[in-house]
Amino acid sequence: MSNLYSNSIFWVDTDKIKPNPYQPRRDFDEVRLQDLADSIKQYGVLQPLTVSRVEVEKEGGGLLTEYELIAGERRLRAAILAHVSQVPVIIRTGDTAIMKLELAIIENLQREDLNVVDRARAFFRLASEFKFTHNEIAKKMGRSREYVSNSLRILTLPEEILTGLRDGKITEGHTRPILMLADHPEEQLVLFKEIVFKKITVREAERLARKIAFDRVRKKEFMPDPEIVELEEEFQEKLGTRVHIDRKELGGQIKIDYFSTEDLRAILDLIQKSNSEKKPNDMLENHIANLSSQAVNETDQKTENALLDDRSNEEKKEDDVDLYNISNFSL
Repeated sequence: MSNLYSNSIFWVDTDKIKPNPYQPRRDFDEVRLQDLADSIKQYGVLQPLTVSRVEVEKEGGGLLTEYELIAGERRLRAAILAHVSQVPVIIRTGDTAIMKLELAIIENLQREDLNVVDRARAFFRLASEFKFTHNEIAKKMGRSREYVSNSLRILTLPEEILTGLRDGKITEGHTRPILMLADHPEEQLVLFKEIVFKKITVREAERLARKIAFDRVRKKEFMPDPEIVELEEEFQEKLGTRVHIDRKELGGQIKIDYFSTEDLRAILDLIQKSNSEKKPNDMLENHIANLSSQAVNETDQKTENALLDDRSNEEKKEDDVDLYNISNFSL
């Protein structure tokens, strides 16, 4: 009987076919699905679905025959959309859960129908639920071990980036530079937004990621003050964009990345709300006030004056003769 099932095509009611619990694909393009439904209306389902036969006990006794989909969910969905009552199927017997998952993944990979994120999640299920090594997955998929490992690394990205990758806002190639910033999720999100809104290429994204990573290393070497690093991260979290604090011997600069004039207005609104009464020069005035409140001894004062008057002793002596005589100046 099993050979008969494996080699024959049967027509089965669509409402008797249950979805594959091991289906690796989560998202189906509605436009392409409708195109397939239109084609099915005209030509029918040309390629049979693959199912397994399941017998379920009825409440009142007896057995009810159902079919569990192994491969062909897109065709089944399109057939239902086209109001087709029956579809051709090939019935497989003796398949275990792992075999069903393998078949579903391989079918989608062979059709190049599986998006990057769903492929990575399918590999993860093979590794976590069925204890496959990366090498074993690679052999079954006809790929390299590195291909499998790199696919799985994608799942470490924040969910917002995974959604963007699945929706085609960024390409698989863009994930590499984003993954370079794995230790800083806030930087990953900023780079992701730049790629989407500025239409940045993969090479440009890699250059940006290297620069960000280099700046991070440089800051650890030349700006060990943890408070500055913490403040920079707080700025980035509050503003939702990349913020650079360039520290200098006295003071420094804050650089804020933005994407549009609306972003600038939003940043300004945040500043105004947080401190509406302060004047633009408050920081400088506060700094001067803090300096004047400190006790400055005569030695420090002389040192400060020496720094301000950078003339040599000979020049000072010459000027002492007649400092204000206009004939000493030339135009």
